[in-house]
Amino acid sequence: MKLPIRETLFWDVDPVLFDEHKNRRLIIERVFTLGNLEEMKVIFRFYGREVIRREIVRAGSLDPKTLQFASDILGIPKEEFRCYRKQQSIKA
Repeated sequence: MKLPIRETLFWDVDPVLFDEHKNRRLIIERVFTLGNLEEMKVIFRFYGREVIRREIVRAGSLDPKTLQFASDILGIPKEEFRCYRKQQSIKA
């Protein structure tokens, strides 16, 4: 991966096969969940706000704090996130 993001965020991924474009949802999800402010700035510059919005709502799993953060900074209601709907269906 060529993005200046800590490789430790992707401990479970083979770096040889890792691609910034093919794996963008994973990168965005991990940076939102485990990244720091600089890494957040990197992904916004690299992918742009619209790509991040499109990918983060499809994330399979976000903890409640990360979900709220993503919802707030991107202006997306929590109900539009796949992980939120999945959590609600489990509770029902």
